[in-house]
Amino acid sequence: MLQRIFGAILRFLRRIWGDQPVGWATLLPGLLLTAVLLALPTGYEGAVIYQGTQKVRATVLATNEDTVISTGLIQTGEQVCTLRIEEGMFKGREVQGANLLSGSLSQDKMFAVGDSAFVVVSYQGDTITSVTMIDHYRITWEAVLAVIFSLLLILFAGPGGVRALLSFVITVLAIWKVMIPTCLKGGNPLVMGLLLVALLTVVIIVFVYGYDRRSLVAVLGSMLGTVTACGLGILFTHLLKIHGAVMSDSETLLYAGYQNLDLTNIFMASIFIGAAGAMMDLAVDITSGVSEVIRKKPGIGAWEAVGSGMRIGQAAMGTMTTTLLLAYSGGCMAQLMVFMAQGTPILNILNYKYVASEILQTLVGSFGLVTVAPFTAVVAGLLLTRGARTDQPDNAAAA
Repeated sequence: MLQRIFGAILRFLRRIWGDQPVGWATLLPGLLLTAVLLALPTGYEGAVIYQGTQKVRATVLATNEDTVISTGLIQTGEQVCTLRIEEGMFKGREVQGANLLSGSLSQDKMFAVGDSAFVVVSYQGDTITSVTMIDHYRITWEAVLAVIFSLLLILFAGPGGVRALLSFVITVLAIWKVMIPTCLKGGNPLVMGLLLVALLTVVIIVFVYGYDRRSLVAVLGSMLGTVTACGLGILFTHLLKIHGAVMSDSETLLYAGYQNLDLTNIFMASIFIGAAGAMMDLAVDITSGVSEVIRKKPGIGAWEAVGSGMRIGQAAMGTMTTTLLLAYSGGCMAQLMVFMAQGTPILNILNYKYVASEILQTLVGSFGLVTVAPFTAVVAGLLLTRGARTDQPDNAAAA
């Protein structure tokens, strides 16, 4: 019975995956890079404020709201919870935990019996000195969501899904382990941002095409658009007189002892980093389209292939720019509703610094996308038509 079930599953996967190569020649270097990034220390692991503490999961057994003061939607005071610690050196012990309420809807949380809480246990030897409730414990369900996403991606994309997951992990690790610590230590965010995007562009596109001429085309097209977006971001950030403090939590970063950081440079770097993924996507779309045209018609001229790439890009650019607009505007939906509710004039809205920063990010990112299309089309037409009669791009990525 089990043998028939497994056989049916394998036949189903073969129909979905087809004959996709695993691509070990690109997968193994990606795994090695992931291992290096995982082992790389950030230099900020041993924060002094967390020494002598354990961060663990606890279950709420009872709650006491006698000292909580409610004023409309706002709650202040302290909720006291009886907790059972579920992990760490004090596993199984019942303790009292304090949930401080500051009157902020975005920061405060209330616990109910049966909730799973993330707490910080301060101790001396075997004695618990205090328990502070940080927030609801969400890691379990986050892990479940990530596993479901990974399984579905691998199920429908096959080996390509594995490479997509690996590129996702590399991106997260590169930002967290390389760019963030380097910027905190005083590195130039613009230089680091360009280097980071270049690294990720090469890695991700090689995962798609392998070590192939198409990879070079897509990388060049994407990076030319990124550099253009970087230049425009720098220029118009200064022209619009936007300070990097418009970023959320930026002032908190300064007050934490990092007054030497140039927040404006960090903001400018965030502009082209935020659009880099869409530019990479468009570059790959145009490269694949031109490559297929040349494969079907090996004798096509370079500029004829460029024209084909431009026409492919025209269809993609409209949806890509809208994608960026929705991504940026989705994050400020409540802000837009406040403007509407208060009847704020449109001229006032457009002159607010934080609104201008969102407009700048959207338009500069979109401008980068617009330039990626012709850049990639020209590079694809010039490079992919060379030796098109003898080269077979589809076979180059097999490993």
